[in-house]
Amino acid sequence: MTPKQILKVVKKYTTERCVEAMRDGRFATAINCIDGRVQVPVLEWIRFYLNVDYVDLITEPGPDKAIVSGSERTYNSIFEKAILSVKNLGSQSISIVAHYDCRANPVSKEEHIELIQSSVEIIEKWRFGVRILGLWVNEWRYVEVIKDTEKEYQRQDRIW
Repeated sequence: MTPKQILKVVKKYTTERCVEAMRDGRFATAINCIDGRVQVPVLEWIRFYLNVDYVDLITEPGPDKAIVSGSERTYNSIFEKAILSVKNLGSQSISIVAHYDCRANPVSKEEHIELIQSSVEIIEKWRFGVRILGLWVNEWRYVEVIKDTEKEYQRQDRIW
């Protein structure tokens, strides 16, 4: 085989393996702020604590506020992306994340926690039949669980 032929076979094999791995992997969804400071802590926490291979990211400035009192257009955009993640990729959980020093939603930690709890309740009404978590990233960039519907998730049926 020529080097070109070898490269073609390796590329095809690698592509097939990646597609197979993605199809067979475990997914979670994170509705997170666009702030780059919180992306890595959230991804690492979700992958480790929820034992998943991939995390689908839906990013929005101040997502806790966007879900509770944002525009209809923003809310619908988040909702549609969540449907894709859960229905098409088989995501088994959705995390709504807020964080310390959010410039898009500059409110106190207490207000963020209220918004996180309200967001979880709203996402539960979507009836996707998945586990929903409300997460807070503190000033040290550690993830704290505010709300977890794990027990409710185990009893639910999906709407599709």
